[in-house]
Amino acid sequence: MDAFEQLVSEILWHEGYWVRTSVKVELTKEEKRAIGRPSSPRWELDIVAYSGRENRLHAIECKSYLDSRGVAIAGFINPKPDAASRYKLFNEPDLRRVVLDRLCRQFVESGACAERPAVRLGLACGKISSDADRDALKAHFSEQDWDLYDEEWLRARLKQMAKGGYENQVSAVVAKLLIRGQAI
Repeated sequence: MDAFEQLVSEILWHEGYWVRTSVKVELTKEEKRAIGRPSSPRWELDIVAYSGRENRLHAIECKSYLDSRGVAIAGFINPKPDAASRYKLFNEPDLRRVVLDRLCRQFVESGACAERPAVRLGLACGKISSDADRDALKAHFSEQDWDLYDEEWLRARLKQMAKGGYENQVSAVVAKLLIRGQAI
């Protein structure tokens, strides 16, 4: 797990989700053929967060992109091949359907969640390339019924963590060090 995934997972844990990182989805041979990847290894999701109160699984892909251009809408609307490959679950409907269906079955069969969970796809990113891209991404994700956890979302949650009592998590400690005492 990388540091950005850890940060996002700790925030989700703080919000009441049961969280797993680097989740391997065990696709069958038939499922691998259905998505055009017959020799594919197990599919890996960065974060899976489960809400028992909603019986909802959140499959979250993480892209920090902190010191890069950031996430752009071009990676999701008629993307060029290199951009499309960064966001496979978002850009390949058959792949998304097969992987998320298998994820649900896998979690139900293992007892990790209740029967018939709803599932939502989400993207956590540390940087969006521009305000225009942010607006377009929010609109596109809303249309698709996906979740977007951008740097605004991250900052708001870290501010909440900074206000709370002591927790022995890296994210909570760093939030307190950087944010506490500032005008919030």
